[in-house]
Amino acid sequence: MMRVLLMGNPNVGKSALFSRLTGVHVMCSNYPGTTVSYCTGRMKYGGEMVELVDVPGTYALTAENPAEKAASEMLPEGDVVIDVVDATNLERNLYLTLQVLESGKPTVVALNMSDDARHLGVEVDVDDLERSLGVPVVETVAVTGEGVKRLVDRLSEARTVGGERSDEERWKEVGHIVSKVQKLHEKDHTFTEALEDATIKPLTGIPIALAVLFLMFSFIINTGNFIIENVLDPFFIGVYGPLVRGLVEGVFPSGMMHEILLGSGEDFIESLGVLTTGVYVPLDMVLPFVVLFYLALSFLEDVGYLPRLATLMDNLMHRIGLHGSAIVPTILGLGCNVPGVLSTRILETKKQRFISATLMALCIPCLAQNAVIIGLLSRYGLRYIAITYATLLALYVVVGLALNRFIPGESPEILLEVPPYRRPDPRSLLKKTWVRVKYFITDAVPYVLLGVLAVNLTYVTGVVSFIAGFFGPVMGELFGLPEEAAIALIVGFLRKDVAVGMLAPLGMSAEQLTIASTILAIYFPCIATFTVLYRELGLKDLLKSMALMVVVTVVVGASLKAVLL
Repeated sequence: MMRVLLMGNPNVGKSALFSRLTGVHVMCSNYPGTTVSYCTGRMKYGGEMVELVDVPGTYALTAENPAEKAASEMLPEGDVVIDVVDATNLERNLYLTLQVLESGKPTVVALNMSDDARHLGVEVDVDDLERSLGVPVVETVAVTGEGVKRLVDRLSEARTVGGERSDEERWKEVGHIVSKVQKLHEKDHTFTEALEDATIKPLTGIPIALAVLFLMFSFIINTGNFIIENVLDPFFIGVYGPLVRGLVEGVFPSGMMHEILLGSGEDFIESLGVLTTGVYVPLDMVLPFVVLFYLALSFLEDVGYLPRLATLMDNLMHRIGLHGSAIVPTILGLGCNVPGVLSTRILETKKQRFISATLMALCIPCLAQNAVIIGLLSRYGLRYIAITYATLLALYVVVGLALNRFIPGESPEILLEVPPYRRPDPRSLLKKTWVRVKYFITDAVPYVLLGVLAVNLTYVTGVVSFIAGFFGPVMGELFGLPEEAAIALIVGFLRKDVAVGMLAPLGMSAEQLTIASTILAIYFPCIATFTVLYRELGLKDLLKSMALMVVVTVVVGASLKAVLL
C-alpha cells in the first residue's frame, strides 16, 4: 500500500489537514522507543486506498529531540511527502521543507493557513514559490477544506529534487526564496490580535485564564449534571439495573458470584458489583464529564488558546520539573482526575509524567469533590475553605519542588509555537473529541472494572472491616477526628465526594471538618483514577506514588491538627 507522509512544523495545521483527508478511521500510537505520538489513517487516491501518516511535528530533521528523531526515521518509510507549510511564517517553515526535498522523496507542498496570511497582510506568490522549490505548491485552509481536493489531485505531480546543502547554505536559500516570493502589506492591529497579545501577558493573561476556566467548568458542570440526572440515571435505574439484576439472579441467586457481579444492596455506587458499580462509575459518573472536558479542551486547542495558557504558566511549571503544557492535565484533573492522568501522555519524559500524575492525585480535587467541600465548609465561613485550598496549593508547589529535585530523569525545555486565534471547524472538533473519548472507553474502563472487582473482594473477604477497625483509633490519635471518619476514608477510595459528604453527620467542628476534607483530598485517589494511574505509571512508580501519598497525608493531617485543634 502506498504510504503518504504528512510532515511539517508544530502548529501548522497538520492535524486539521489529516482529519480532512482521512475521515473517521484513524489509529494513534507512540513511535517505538519514544513517547512521541503519531497517527495513521487511510484516504482514497487514484481509485485506491493509501495510508496517510501524520508525522510528529518538528522544526528540523537533525534528530536532536524525540520528535525530530521520530520524524527523521519515518521519512525513509514514505513513498510521497506532503510538506505542510504555515503561509504566515515562511522563513521558519522552509528550512524543514528544504531538508525534506534534499532527502530525495517525491514531495508536494501544502501552503496552509493561507487565509490567516491574507488577514495579516502577507502575500505569497504561489507560482514563484513552486518554481523556486521545484515541486507543486497548493494553497490550503485545512479547517475549512479549501484547497484540500486540489492538493490530493496534485499528488500525482509530486517531484523529486535531491541535492545536499550545509546548514548555512540552507538558511541562505530560505532567505533568498522568502525575499523573492513574499510581500508584506501594512495592516491595522485587529481586535483578535490585541486579544492574542493580552492572553499571553501575565497582568492581563491570568485574569483572562481564570475567566476562561470559570466559563469552561460552569459549562461542564451544568451540562454534565443535566445529562446524568435526565438521561443516564433514568436509564441505569429504570432499564439497565432491573435487566442486569434479573439476568444475574436467574443464574446466581446467591453466593459469591452474586456478590461479585451485583454486590450488596440496590445502590449503584455502594453495591460494589462489577456489573453495577463497575459499569455505573465510568459510564454514568465519569463519562459525561470526560466527553465534555475533551470537547472543551479540543475547542480551546483549535481556537489557539491552549498554547497561550501553556506559555503563560511555563515559568511556574518549570520550577516543579514540568513545562507549560503540563497545565492541560491539571485543568482536566480539576474536573475529573481520570482524563487528567490520561492526558499526562503529552509530556515528554517519564519523570515529567510521574510528577504531573502524582501531583494531580495529591492536590487536585475533582469537580464533584470540590462542590461537596465548598458546600460542607461554607456554612462556617470562607476561612475554612481558604485553609483547605491554600494547603492543597502549597502542597502542589512544595511536593513538586521536592519531586523535581529527587526524582531521576530529565525535564527538557519545550519550545511552544503560539498560533493565531482561529475559528474551529466543527467537524474536526467532534472527530478529535471522539478519538479521545474512544481511547478513554477502551483503555480506562477495563481497568476501572478490575479495580471495582478488587475492592469488592476486600469487602467479601472482610478485609475492609479489619481496615476500618485498625484505622479508627489512628484517626483520633493522629488527626483529632472521630473513629467513624475511617469509614469515609475507605468509601473515598470509591468516590471522594460521597466520602466527604459522609463527614457531615458525624457532628464534627469546623476545624475537624477542615482537617478531614483536606485529608480526603490528598490521600489515595478514587478507584477510577487509581486504576488509570496503574495503567499509566506501572506498578513500581504507582507504589512510589502511593507511599508519598501516605507520608504526605500523615504529615499534613498531623500538622493541621496541631494548628487548628
